[in-house]
Amino acid sequence: MSDSSPLPPVRLHPEAELARDALSTPLLSRAARLARWAGPDTRVDAGGGLVDEQLPAAAELLGLSGDDAAADASEAWRVAVDAGLVEVVDEEEGTVRAGEDLALLTGGSPQDVLAVWLAALETVLADASVPDLDGLLDADGEVDLSALDWDPEAEAEFLDGVLGNLYLLTAGDASGGAPVPLPALAASVLVPGDMGEPTNDVLERVSDAMMRLDDQFRMLEPVGLVEYQPVDEALMIDADEEPAGPVDDTDVARYGMVRLTPLGLYGMRARLLEAGFGAPAVGDLADKGADALLDGTAAFPPAAAQAETEQWLQRREALTAARELLAAARGSDAGAPLRRLRCQQALSLVGPAAEPALREVLDDAELGGLARVWLTEQGAADVPAPTEAMVYWLTIDTVAAQLAAEGNSEELRALVEGLAQRHSGFFAAVWRVDHPATADVLEAMGRLHPDKKVAKEARKAAFKARSQQGG
Repeated sequence: MSDSSPLPPVRLHPEAELARDALSTPLLSRAARLARWAGPDTRVDAGGGLVDEQLPAAAELLGLSGDDAAADASEAWRVAVDAGLVEVVDEEEGTVRAGEDLALLTGGSPQDVLAVWLAALETVLADASVPDLDGLLDADGEVDLSALDWDPEAEAEFLDGVLGNLYLLTAGDASGGAPVPLPALAASVLVPGDMGEPTNDVLERVSDAMMRLDDQFRMLEPVGLVEYQPVDEALMIDADEEPAGPVDDTDVARYGMVRLTPLGLYGMRARLLEAGFGAPAVGDLADKGADALLDGTAAFPPAAAQAETEQWLQRREALTAARELLAAARGSDAGAPLRRLRCQQALSLVGPAAEPALREVLDDAELGGLARVWLTEQGAADVPAPTEAMVYWLTIDTVAAQLAAEGNSEELRALVEGLAQRHSGFFAAVWRVDHPATADVLEAMGRLHPDKKVAKEARKAAFKARSQQGG
């Protein structure tokens, strides 16, 4: 991902709801319980972790049992320290007290709670980038780094890339984020976009990455970042072992499925913004002017653009909003056609109350055609017929907007074919239209039209238009 290009807009849940989700995550709720449990007799080691002697009591308090109980209690304590729920008073004595941020979990605002959760998330993400150190201790009980093929920076970068791609998939999914198969997510980071059939070496790297991600997503689920269906352990048995039952290799869900939770989407957006990415959220433009709305939603997918516009309209009186939108839609710059398209779409959400504003611009050179279309679609009476010049101008403006919004799409190709078919002498007349995008639109029509003869006419007309414009 490039930090110079805005990411797709996301729809976030209300902060109060997200704060409740954060408080109910297993890891933060455990950390808070340990912070309230800690007292004068609690002792920590030089790194701020609970001393081994106190881990059993901490695990019992949290209702943890089994082989991982002490490790899970230790992780929850580490989160409590890193998130400011516990504060080390004396490093030499190893004494602690409740941290200032502990009170925020019950008396703070939703933003306060989410800030604590984000601190907890950073701790877990850092831990998730550390490999399993079991079996790597030397005779002195120290980690033998020479036996460890681990690049901390590269590992963190890989996990960030995977989570960034998961964010992209979630933001672009109108359903709110369907689960993503783990093999596809790993491949999205490791397989080059221009590679046709992945090589065996690349497939092996994807398989290794899946196993790493399986461990990492198991760690990230308790903090509430993801919902994760782990890799089926039956798929990881040695080739010489007999499976306990039939194994369906075609069931992609058995290879792991992951999705960002609503809280995870919030957390990832916060991290992306911190890293300098443009990561818009629906509602960001609701309190801004109409110019910011039309420009800001220019690159939004249709559903997100409508949702953003609906929130903007909710804060304004209908007729006033319509007048603001029309004023912001004017202009001869390169972005103006798409602004007018977004304006027209916004006005369709206002409804009949906008009619007086549309009648006020019937004689406007840039908005008169748009106004006539809108009034006709609303079934208004006494809509004056457009002049031929206005029809051609609006045609150029519409195609220019579609080019900016969609590029050379199939829908635009169909529009181009329809225009040339319905209007005899279209190219002989349209090159004279006094619109900044006339030559560019005609060149695009020449590029898109499947009929070679018609395409040639369009290119000739584009040449004439450019000559007329002095280009």
